[in-house]
Amino acid sequence: MSEANIWRKKAGVLGICWALCWAFAAEAQAAPNVVVILVDDMGYSDLGCYGSEIPTPSLDGLAAGGVRFTSFYNTGRCCPTRAALLTGLYPHQAGVGHMMEDKGVPGYRGRLNDSAATIAEVLKGAGYFTAMTGKWHVGQHAGVAPWTRGFDRSLNAAAGGFYFAEHPRAELFLNGEHVQNGDPRLPAKWYSTDLWTDYGLRFVDEALAAGKPFYLHLCHNAPHFSLQAPAEDIARFRGKYRAGFDAVRAERFRRQKELGIVGAGCELAPRPDQVKAWESCSEEEKDRFDHIMAVYAAVVYRMDRAVGDLVDGLKKRGVLDDTLILFMSDNGGNAEAGPEGRTVGDPSEGRSDWFSGMSWAYVQNTPYRLFKHYNHEGGIGTPLIAHWPRGIAARNELRAQPAHLVDIMATCVEVSGATYPKTIRGEAVPPMEGKSLVGAFANQSIDREALYWEHEGNAAVRAGDLKLVRNGQKGKWELYDLGQDRTELRDLAADRPSDVSRLSALWEAWAVRIHVLPAPEPGKPVKKAGKK
Repeated sequence: MSEANIWRKKAGVLGICWALCWAFAAEAQAAPNVVVILVDDMGYSDLGCYGSEIPTPSLDGLAAGGVRFTSFYNTGRCCPTRAALLTGLYPHQAGVGHMMEDKGVPGYRGRLNDSAATIAEVLKGAGYFTAMTGKWHVGQHAGVAPWTRGFDRSLNAAAGGFYFAEHPRAELFLNGEHVQNGDPRLPAKWYSTDLWTDYGLRFVDEALAAGKPFYLHLCHNAPHFSLQAPAEDIARFRGKYRAGFDAVRAERFRRQKELGIVGAGCELAPRPDQVKAWESCSEEEKDRFDHIMAVYAAVVYRMDRAVGDLVDGLKKRGVLDDTLILFMSDNGGNAEAGPEGRTVGDPSEGRSDWFSGMSWAYVQNTPYRLFKHYNHEGGIGTPLIAHWPRGIAARNELRAQPAHLVDIMATCVEVSGATYPKTIRGEAVPPMEGKSLVGAFANQSIDREALYWEHEGNAAVRAGDLKLVRNGQKGKWELYDLGQDRTELRDLAADRPSDVSRLSALWEAWAVRIHVLPAPEPGKPVKKAGKK
């Protein structure tokens, strides 16, 4: 063979190699960025695109450019939701069936266990740059922190619940380093809602500089108590809630029907007995309740503005179209502090302590019953907004498929091309419990037997439109057809005992498999979870 032919052959081989390299590069580029935004204690109806009067133009814009789920579920409480979201497992499987106490049985160890893989750990294997900002709350005191569970970068609160630097619990960790509030790397007068977004975009810049797709896990503490916001934002909403609980709720419900969030035949759950009729409140009480909801609205408004800053930042960096954004809440509206709420101090300052309480939480959860902690729809129903211009063809559409936090891991695995591990830290990893939502984005059904819940003895299972639910370990099972009765007003248990038996058997088998059972012994001393 002549030298020229040899060089032509070599050139051909090199050309093939370069073509393959470009193909691999294009394939790598095709993996979308992923941003998961979790907010804290926000009710089902608190966004404009889910019926609220609170202006949320940024999230409404994401909904208009993508899809909204009307039957998306959380676990009813902070720590369990975070565990399920991070791992794609039910929280008891991951060791966080309750909060951060070690109750001495596998499902309730108060920290993510070593066999649970996080989304960050899984996506790192597919070449992703992984970052986390905001509230962590799955066991940092026990050695389980963002930097030990797959995140390349992080600015986080171990547990959260603060907005201003002067809050007594305000404590930040930057890439594993405890940073003082006066640290020059932090803004002089930060507001946590803005801080999480600011650092999220800084970490995105690092990912882009490294030429990697990114996964950003952004966990707002808004609108969790203690409710705090700048004075000018609170003033924006003062006086807007003088119409009272029932009037605001009725108007939200009207808008939900208009938007298609609930069906035309849906009935509004009644006001709880503990909540006063507005007309029975004194003028002083009305002003106080108006002030409470004005603070809550300001916190939600500022959170939405931060989402807008994030979206604008992604757009300016040219990556918005290639980014899947998923937005959700960790549980329903919070009735803690009772019907009166709590108003200690000035809510525009960091040392105040304000709770919206039951009277406004039942408005936040329109049209549902009950609240955070419970497994009725008011406790576990949350918005889910999915926005991905190059991956979701739908615009401003609704999705009624029942879906759950455990589905986020499976969704991330599918869109990223990652391989879900069989082992991690020398332990077998349980299979994913969720299903990918990619098909649901295109309005395909999700094939699964059922969805399940348990928290503090409250329990539920949903199979199709049938939902079995109870309050407390000793509570009676209630049965509802959510296709006809989404607000759980007509208990069918007495009329359909075979369905009660079938669904309760499903729940019992799940509870054993997932480590809901054995449950902690009532009254047995517990300890704060420690490092393994």
